[in-house]
This record gives sequence, structure tokens and C-alpha cells, in this order.
Amino acid sequence: MSEAERSSAFPALYVPEPRFPPAAGAVLLLHGGRADSLAPPSALNLPDLRMRAFARVLGEDPRHADVLIGYVRYRMRGWNGERADPVHDTRRALAELADLAGPLPVVLLGHSMGARAALRAADDPHVRGVVALAPWCPPGEPATHLAHRTVIALHDPADPITSATDTWAHLRRAEAAGARVRGIRMPGGRHTMISRSRLWHTLAARSTADVLGLAAPPGVSTSETMWGAGPLDAAVFLSRSR
Repeated sequence: MSEAERSSAFPALYVPEPRFPPAAGAVLLLHGGRADSLAPPSALNLPDLRMRAFARVLGEDPRHADVLIGYVRYRMRGWNGERADPVHDTRRALAELADLAGPLPVVLLGHSMGARAALRAADDPHVRGVVALAPWCPPGEPATHLAHRTVIALHDPADPITSATDTWAHLRRAEAAGARVRGIRMPGGRHTMISRSRLWHTLAARSTADVLGLAAPPGVSTSETMWGAGPLDAAVFLSRSR
């Protein structure tokens, strides 16, 4: 089977529990991968399992009760240089989502390579913004297309795999291009986000709700004024919960 045939036969979107119509929006999750690999994701896909924990928290959050939660499925494990394979998968997933549920505002929630793919695909007209977890944002990564989008990045400065410094620099470029941005400095978790996982889950869910403009539940103050490349410490956001 050729690569084109494989793409047409392989759905890029997986929605385990469709919640429509109507839906207030959609969150698509993009897991991490490798810099280079043309192999398909393995049956035991640990990066995907990590993102399923985030999906679980989103599904339990009352703010997301009317939000579709889905996954971008990759044909290959790697970014693969100029091929940028997961970006094409993300664009196909967005097209499949529009066919499935109509024109919804979408947040792309990605980790590592998945966050890089999410940022690249954010010029899709249905994408409201990106929540990037420990993103892979190498110097020179484009940002001008993020104008009029919201970009929230969470990163532990001790991450040994991807650079938080590069993430904050990318946010500054996006802000200069006209994006609304927020940088959140995480106090642990490094790259896998396993340590302090509850904090990562909580702030990721709060961030997707902020991008979609979903109302906070009673007793939780909003963070509408807390914008900028910063970064701000995660504790600042937790201190606003009551």
C-alpha cells in the first residue's frame, strides 16, 4: 500500500464518546513521539496512554460537559524533518472532525512532538488555540501564523528533553505576531509529567476551558487577566482557586 493509500484508509481522528449535537467545542489530544521514525506507533503506545489521563480529567470536568474530546492518530511515530508527518495527521483529523460534527471551535492539547504539531496546525480556521505541554519548540519554529489564536504553554524548567527556554521564546514570538499567550512554569514533572501529574492535569483542563471561553464552576475564579509570555509560576493559578 502506498503512503497516499495508507493515509486515505487510516482515520486520523478518534472520538471515543461523541457528545453531539450540539457541542460547545472540541479538544483534540496529540501525544508525543520521536524526532525521526517512519514506523507506525506501537501497540503499547506509552505517550498515547499518558494523554488518555488528561482526557479522563477533561471528561470529568463540568466545564467540558458539552465538549467533544478526541485524539489525533499518527501514521508514523516520528516528526521526520521537513516531512512534519504529525502535522499532516492533525490537519486530516481537523477535517474529519468538521465532517463529523460541523464547524466547532477547537483546542489542540499536545505534548512534546504533539504540541509542536498542534502549534503548526493552529492556522486551521476552526482552531481557537493550543495548550502545549512540555512542547518541542526548536529555535526558528514559525509563529506568525498564530496571530489571533490563544497559546498556553506549561513547561518544567528542569525538563531534560525539550527546552523550557525555547518554549518561552516561542511564546514571545507568537505574542509579537498577535497571539494571546500564557506561559506557566511547572514546579515538577520534567518531560513525562508523571511527577505532579494532578497539577498538570488540573492546569491543562483549566487552560482548555480558558481557550474555549467556558465558564468556571462556582467557587473558582477566572484567570482572564493573567496573560503574557511570562512565564508565571503554576502556584499563581492555584492560589486563585477557592
